[in-house]
Amino acid sequence: MPPDNCCCVTKPFKNTDTDACKKIFWEDPYLTCLVTTITSMEDQVITLTETIVYSFAGGQQSDDATVDGIKIVDPRKSGTAIFYTVERADGLFVGKEVELEINWEKRSRIMKLHFAAELVLELMNQHYDRPVKFGANITSEKSRVDFIWERDISETFPLLEQRLRKLIIADLPIESLFVDEAAEIRCWRIRGFGQVHCGGTHIKRTGELGQLTLKRKTQGKNKERIEIYLAAV
Repeated sequence: MPPDNCCCVTKPFKNTDTDACKKIFWEDPYLTCLVTTITSMEDQVITLTETIVYSFAGGQQSDDATVDGIKIVDPRKSGTAIFYTVERADGLFVGKEVELEINWEKRSRIMKLHFAAELVLELMNQHYDRPVKFGANITSEKSRVDFIWERDISETFPLLEQRLRKLIIADLPIESLFVDEAAEIRCWRIRGFGQVHCGGTHIKRTGELGQLTLKRKTQGKNKERIEIYLAAV
């Protein structure tokens, strides 16, 4: 969901052929600036030919970004299109070349915390008989995964922490690729460890995670949450 203080567009978006854009954040999630072109515009909502600005999906928080220095207040994904609501439309028009810029510090933290959550989920699946996941969320502050679990889930932490440390020390390459390019279904893969469907932005190597901290929160009867934090810098 978009943040409470954003100027959200309430009407549904209608996709057209011009709304499809190339997601450069999948090809190069480390790219912070991009020159692109406005392909459609209605009031303060624009679409682009290419983009580096991730929109909330799969529990991953949207990027903070600007277009020609104007703040994007609500990136919204609809099908394979992304609609960007800007703070103001001054000087923007269809066909104009514009410069996108993202907040790299936020993107970097989100990529790490997202992948840390992916690893925790995959380790739970591999070692604890695929417990039911009923929620997940990734922000620049922390990530979390929620499970149906009848006991104190912190009992799993010694194994999870040991396996996470092993993966991080090994500094393994992380591949990010299409499973179905037309439908924009993607996955990440660590050879010899696992392959998981995921359309988020991902780091390139496990060693980028650094030290992680796991915390437990209870969400009610048989509902347990694992929160994941990066080491303080």
